[in-house]
Amino acid sequence: TTCTYCGTGCNYYLNVKDKKVVSISPCFEAPVNNKGSLCVKGRFGYEHIHHKDRLTTPLIRKNGKLEEATWEEAITLVATKFKEIKDKYGPDSLGFLSSSRCTNEENYVFQKMGRMMGTNNVDNCARVCHSASVSGLAACYGSGAATNSFGQIPDAELLFVIGANPYEAHPIVGLKIKDALNNGAKLIVGDPRRTQLVDRADIWLNLIPGTNIALLNGIINVIISEGLEDKEFIKNRTEGFAELKKGVNKYTPEYVSGITGVAKDRIIDAARMYAKTDKAMIIYSLGMTEHTTGTYNVMSLANLATVTGHLGRPHVGINPTRGQNNVQGACDMGALPDKFVGYQTVGDEKAQKKFEKAWGVKLDDKKGLTCTEMDIAMNKEKLKAYYIFGEDPAMTNANVNFVKSGLKKLEFLVVQDILPTETTEFADVILPGSSHAEKDGTFTNGERRIQLVRKAIEPLGGKADWETICLVAKALGIKNMEYSSPSEIWDELAGLAPMFAGVNHKKLEPDGIQWPCPDIDHPGTAIMYTEKFNRPNGKALFNFREHIASAEVPDDKYPLILSTGRRRQHYNNGSMTRRSNAIFNQWPEESLELNPFDARRFNIKDSEKVLASSRRGEMEVKVHVTDRVQPGITFLAFHNRDALTNLLT
Repeated sequence: TTCTYCGTGCNYYLNVKDKKVVSISPCFEAPVNNKGSLCVKGRFGYEHIHHKDRLTTPLIRKNGKLEEATWEEAITLVATKFKEIKDKYGPDSLGFLSSSRCTNEENYVFQKMGRMMGTNNVDNCARVCHSASVSGLAACYGSGAATNSFGQIPDAELLFVIGANPYEAHPIVGLKIKDALNNGAKLIVGDPRRTQLVDRADIWLNLIPGTNIALLNGIINVIISEGLEDKEFIKNRTEGFAELKKGVNKYTPEYVSGITGVAKDRIIDAARMYAKTDKAMIIYSLGMTEHTTGTYNVMSLANLATVTGHLGRPHVGINPTRGQNNVQGACDMGALPDKFVGYQTVGDEKAQKKFEKAWGVKLDDKKGLTCTEMDIAMNKEKLKAYYIFGEDPAMTNANVNFVKSGLKKLEFLVVQDILPTETTEFADVILPGSSHAEKDGTFTNGERRIQLVRKAIEPLGGKADWETICLVAKALGIKNMEYSSPSEIWDELAGLAPMFAGVNHKKLEPDGIQWPCPDIDHPGTAIMYTEKFNRPNGKALFNFREHIASAEVPDDKYPLILSTGRRRQHYNNGSMTRRSNAIFNQWPEESLELNPFDARRFNIKDSEKVLASSRRGEMEVKVHVTDRVQPGITFLAFHNRDALTNLLT
């Protein structure tokens, strides 16, 4: 089956004894982790499947307490309340938050249910991580996904890793980077924090958080001023170069150094090294996207790849590493407020008519609310009912005090999940979810590879997630939502989305298929844009953007910058990894990383507990004094409930 953790998409074997998953074994024939390698989460992170905390029975809140209920009682109550609220306030009083942890098929039926209820208030957690990749890359190239494949990393001649820490967050991608370095590749790292990857870098661009656009404009400035741009590629395959050239003119190395804190010689050296290397690949992650300027950051990074012609060939391109196992797929399936499955635009007349005909219902033609906009709508009491499927916004969204305030104001909250979370504490109804071991379907990894997920055991709660969603839809009176299997669901969505038209579950054996795959004879696409881009004229578009200062900057009251990220041992809200002893014991407590200079400045000792506060909240946390972070910058991972990072963000 396919791993349930990050978006690398490793395969492994689930070993079952007496109807329980007892261990995991490597799969040496896997397309991504083809040496059988697994990270600590993939190898040992299975104890949550049978943990005593698993939600296996529906729960209904009565007199303030959650009590066990039958499936029929719970589903009937969900349908009754959603219909009542829709009738009273209108369909846009409803919200649907889909799951980047669940299968493509489940995301498809979930967003379909929301839209057939009359609203496009449908989103997933990509909104607060990689939706900037979807929109930023699509604006430049026409598609919002990685251009190349993980398997091409080892033979790259240069890797530019910016805003990413693969050794920790995507360890199997990290191994491929190590292979490339051992093969002689050069390495440029853009990161405020001195990660393990920085220790092997030829050039470290130690930028101040929030200055990504300025840095990239500065690199492009050097490339153009020294005549290192790919003139033929620009002439034949792009548009908008004149505007880019004019825009970056003021971003000299001296000017950019003053904004970013990066020495001008490093900027010049990085520009020359990247532009002059034939097989130069960009890898990036949340350090680029989780900003108020995230989409513009991605556009600027795409400008760099495009101006040098590092596209449409092996071992080049621009490649985001995705944080969750199916965050790519959740977006692909239309769990977005402005897109149907396959990135067909809501409100586009042709697409609208196609989906209305297929689903047999009139659909709303205006963009819905994003999940962050739904947080605001909850607090304004405009969003009245919310169905949260496999997500934990009360822990993983920014400014969780604001999120929790909104959840309390809802008239009705449904949460469907496998384990108790911060969000389930606010639920009126909890529907048990199913782990990846308990269902069939597909995940799509960060290189656009659609892979099978195979059921090893029966669902502990009695139903796979897609079955539960379809039962809720039926109770809501929605037709065309009855399926016999995930493969039947896939066949429906593939018939509606040209990029998946050539894919079915049988064809996914054994190595999966990388989209787009437009017909049954197509082998899939390992490298995007070999001949043309997915824009109307087939050309890439340069999108110049000015540097914009961060929405919040340090001041006398809040003198430090908080940077957030991941630990190798844990995964997102930690609900699964904190329940796997083999993993939890390796990293049981989170610490705030603080530079020795700042520790002396504030008279703080290593391992001391402090009260960390921001403009939005505060919490107690242990300090780890380390030169991994630069003066003025702190670092904290977001996996631990006892150090709830998003109280501060």
